Amino acid sequence: MKVKLGFGAIPKPQYVFVSRESDYCWYMLSEDDKKIAIYDKALTGVITGLEVDKRVGTSFKQTFKTDLFILADKPYIIRSGSDSYFSKSLLLGLDILTFEEVSQSLTITVRPGDKKVVFCEIYNPVSYKSIGVSWDGHKELNWQALGQKVCKKVNQSNHYLHGHVKIPGSVTTAKLHDSLIAQTETYLAQLNWTQEVGRQFLDQRYGKRSRTQLTDAELLDFIDYLKLQPRV
Repeated sequence: MKVKLGFGAIPKPQYVFVSRESDYCWYMLSEDDKKIAIYDKALTGVITGLEVDKRVGTSFKQTFKTDLFILADKPYIIRSGSDSYFSKSLLLGLDILTFEEVSQSLTITVRPGDKKVVFCEIYNPVSYKSIGVSWDGHKELNWQALGQKVCKKVNQSNHYLHGHVKIPGSVTTAKLHDSLIAQTETYLAQLNWTQEVGRQFLDQRYGKRSRTQLTDAELLDFIDYLKLQPRV
């Protein structure tokens, strides 16, 4: 992720909270703890971690939360109640995805249900297809075991390099940026793109002449573009 020099906001992940309100389903908090509504229903990025049944203390009581870590234009943490329909539909969707699919960019969306219910739907941002889940037998499902299973898959996958070489879940932002560039190397080699062709494309699409100048979100977009190109 590109580092901005000078004064600015404290560099920490942005929490996103799930809640069914009249015209939005998730929000952020300002520095004085006021809700900032998010009217967009989708967040696209790379999932970098997952924590389930996380004990969180509030001014009222101890609660259990599910935290989904996702890297987009900045790092986000989507927090929802462990027993919420959002958390459960998130786990069902991630459980369906393969190890490699979890490591690619995904779109996390909110869908309002009845009363205060919010569901999570996962989409492939390239094909625009949603990951269909089944709620059959969900009342008898061992959600704790499913959560541990999905956590293991998510936290071990992160990002693929060439073949099945993966980056550990403890990867830093700088290492993640380097790994994304490494992925572009693989696809560019398969396409036989010259340096000049690559520079021209970056200049036209992003207004930049080098992959090192791209943000992580731009690198993800570049990777998705390269994947769709016919191999020579």
